[in-house]
Amino acid sequence: MVRHECRSVMNIKDFGERVRPLPEGWGPPCAALFDFDGTLSLIREGWTEILVKYSLEILDTTGTSETAEQLEAIVREFLMRQTGKPTRFQLIELAAAVRERGMEPLSPEVYEAEYQRRLAERVGRRREALRLGKTSPDCLLVPGTRNLLEQLRGYGVTLYLASGTEETAVVEEARLLGLTDFFEARIYGAEGTIPDFSKAKVIHEIILRRDTLDGRGLLGFGDGFVEIRDVVTAGGVAIAVASDEQRMIDAPESPSSINGWKRLRLIEAGAHHVIPDYCGIGNYIDSLFE
Repeated sequence: MVRHECRSVMNIKDFGERVRPLPEGWGPPCAALFDFDGTLSLIREGWTEILVKYSLEILDTTGTSETAEQLEAIVREFLMRQTGKPTRFQLIELAAAVRERGMEPLSPEVYEAEYQRRLAERVGRRREALRLGKTSPDCLLVPGTRNLLEQLRGYGVTLYLASGTEETAVVEEARLLGLTDFFEARIYGAEGTIPDFSKAKVIHEIILRRDTLDGRGLLGFGDGFVEIRDVVTAGGVAIAVASDEQRMIDAPESPSSINGWKRLRLIEAGAHHVIPDYCGIGNYIDSLFE
C-alpha cells in the first residue's frame, strides 16, 4: 500500500474546520508543541480500542445492569478526558468506575500492566517492521507530517514533542520514523526527564521559559483533550488532529477523514482548528508569518 499524496495547494479558507478565530495579538509562532500518538505517529493506532475493550471486560465483572452500549459510552468519555496524560490516569479512572459499581478494584498498576501487554503485541509488530525496513516510516506517519515539520523548521520555529507514552518508547519510535532531527533533545514523555510529567509542565517549565514566550507565540497540535486544553490555557493556538487512524492504516491510498467523536471532544477542549491530517496546511502556516 502507498500512502495517498497530499494536495500541494489548498486555499487558506479550505484548511480544515475553523472553530475559533486566533486570539487577539497572537503570533507569529516561535514554538510548536506536538503530541505523538495519533498526532504524528500511527505506530500505536488501535490503542484506544484495545483499552476500551479491556475496560469493558473489567466492568462486566461488576455485575452492573448497564447495557454494553451505556458502558462503552461511559468508558470512551473518561478515557478521552485523560488522553494526553500518562496511561496510569486512565487506569485510575477505570479503577474508580469499578468501585462505583460496588466492587473492589485491582490496583491501577495491575490494570496498566495487562493493557500494556495487549498493546505490545500490536506495537511490537510495527516497530519490528520499521527496524527491518519492511515498512516505510511514511506509512506510519499522519499524512503531511514531514512536510509540516520541515516548513515550521524553515521558519525558525522550535519544535517540541510531548507524549503521555513512556519517554524511552517515544524516543525510540521517533527515531524509527525519522523524526529525531526535527525535535533533537526536545522529546518528553511519561516517567522520563520531567518529574511528575504533564504537558502543562512542558509548556510552562520548558517552552515558555526557553523561548521567552507568553503563549502568544505557541502553536500546538494534538488529538487528545488534555494537550488541546493545555495549549489554549497557556494562550496558544491549538490545532486538533481529529484523525480516523484506522482508516489511515486500512486505506492509506484514500483521503483522510475526520473522526466525529474526537472532533466534538476536541472542540470542547478549545481547539481553534480541526483537521484530519496535515495535507493542505502549508498555505495556512505561511499565513501565520505574514
